[in-house]
Parts: sequence; C-alpha cells; structure tokens
Amino acid sequence: MSRSKGDIAEEKAAEWLRSQGCRIIGRNVYSRFGEIDIVASREGVLHFVEVKSGQTFEPVYNITPTKLSRLLRTIESYLKKEGFDMPWQVDAFIVKGDSFEWIENITM
Repeated sequence: MSRSKGDIAEEKAAEWLRSQGCRIIGRNVYSRFGEIDIVASREGVLHFVEVKSGQTFEPVYNITPTKLSRLLRTIESYLKKEGFDMPWQVDAFIVKGDSFEWIENITM
C-alpha cells in the first residue's frame, strides 16, 4: 500500500472516530519500536488504533503477531513518555474500498 493510500485510510478513520465521540490525541506516533497510527480517547479509555486498508484482500490479516508485539512495545513507550495512567486498548480500523470497520480491543 502506498503512503498516500495509507494517509487517506487514516484520515477516514480519524474522521469516523471523531463522529463516534473520540478525541484524537495523536497521529503517526513513532518510537524506536514502531508506529501508532492513531491515539484517541473516549469515555476515559485510550484507544491505540492500527489502521489497515486494501482492495483485493482482507487488510486485518496484515496485523501479524510480530506487528502486534511491536505495537505493544510502542504503546508502552508512549505511555511512559506521556505519563498517561488510564485504561487503554488496542483497536483495528479496517478500510476496504468504501466500507470500514472498527474492531475494538483486538488483544483480548
């Protein structure tokens, strides 16, 4: 997926999350371990959102155990750096063509 398609998918995700009452705290948050696409807050819970998009395959399958491990290490680093002490979860936002799906708490 090209960077511009990824940017478009992330923008769609951010807009939709805002419409669901989320406050976007950060986008493309980097650490030495990896990147968090979107950090959002809703009802006292931090949501770390991994955005995946694609046309001819199921994008959710690109969230591999290795990707998830890097993401969790990035989240730990972010939480320490920012000093957040609140409940959090990892979500996936899947964009496939004009449809999308928000899958909450994918690490359970």
